[in-house]
Amino acid sequence: MYIGVPREIKNNEFRVGLTPGSVREVISHGHQVIVETGAGLGIGKSDQDYISVGASIAQTAVDVFQQAEMIIKVKEPQAVERAMLRADQILFTYLHLAPDPKQTKDLVDSGAVCIAYETVTSVSGGLPLLAPMSEVAGRMSIQAGAHCLERSQGGKGKLLGGVPGVAPAKVVIIGGGVVGRHAADMAIGLGADVWVLDRSNVVLKSLWEHFGRSVHTVFSTQEALEQHVLSADLVVGGVLIPGASAPKLVTADMVAKMEAGSVLVDVAIDQGGCFETSHATTHADPTFVVNNVIHYCVANMPGAVPQTSTFALNNATLPFVLEISSKGYQQALIDNPHLRHGLNVYKGKVTIKEVADIQGYEYHSAEQVLGINS
Repeated sequence: MYIGVPREIKNNEFRVGLTPGSVREVISHGHQVIVETGAGLGIGKSDQDYISVGASIAQTAVDVFQQAEMIIKVKEPQAVERAMLRADQILFTYLHLAPDPKQTKDLVDSGAVCIAYETVTSVSGGLPLLAPMSEVAGRMSIQAGAHCLERSQGGKGKLLGGVPGVAPAKVVIIGGGVVGRHAADMAIGLGADVWVLDRSNVVLKSLWEHFGRSVHTVFSTQEALEQHVLSADLVVGGVLIPGASAPKLVTADMVAKMEAGSVLVDVAIDQGGCFETSHATTHADPTFVVNNVIHYCVANMPGAVPQTSTFALNNATLPFVLEISSKGYQQALIDNPHLRHGLNVYKGKVTIKEVADIQGYEYHSAEQVLGINS
């Protein structure tokens, strides 16, 4: 199979779909890879690094899209990239379609086969291609939040860990999944007073067993949310409903009642955000203020640490890349039900129910479009 890796063009996005090591692995399985010039510079890899493992270099994204049978990216295709997709071409990347009807329409119109990293599942029921970036984003949420709490950034002027004789900042993490666990780990390490809210007793027990008394676990109710959000210095939103828009758990009224200089970090912003006052921002302009509360809502947080996040992502995606390229997408999707969960758009049909329902498309199951008898 001919595989294409374009340079990412989203604001301050420095990750790349395949590292030179991954390209070498793909080529060793008998495939060809074309990489847009400069695609690896953000992770410290030159065109020559790709050439040395057998890739060819394209001067433009147009060349990549025209020649490749499968496009491998990191972030969702931007409008100019979506216009280059063609019928029966495979797109393998993060999509986050639920809050992005324009992208959905363009992908439907393209006739391409679009597989989203974030809805591929595992035997254990997890999301193995989302997890590495959730780990990075969870850890970064505390770094970003701590910075925003500084007075020079408009924050309260609190140090997360405090000092002897001065209380630490209160960090409230909504959602105890991968994002929440890694955010808690970082916040505990910095000495903060850490509270995690979740609606799963299993998750809360797991956090208790892992962190012990270093973290306070709370069953999430409307009353508990309001109580802890209003008393927080930093709130991290890490709630996920796979494939669907994130629930708006922190209301505008709650934000209005928070102390001035408090900070909200919305890690769920790719799926629309879990704070009612959130809207997506960029690394170039990461924050905005509502009712004197600082909001950090960067939609590609891991893009700021591209070396860590690219290699972590490739560790997870490479087996699926090899499976699709070696079997062809049709057989790979038929054989692997976990990869099949990643199918979001198939030749003009929406194959993920949450997106179809919220955006008004007719839903077609992956099994239907692939001709699998249930």
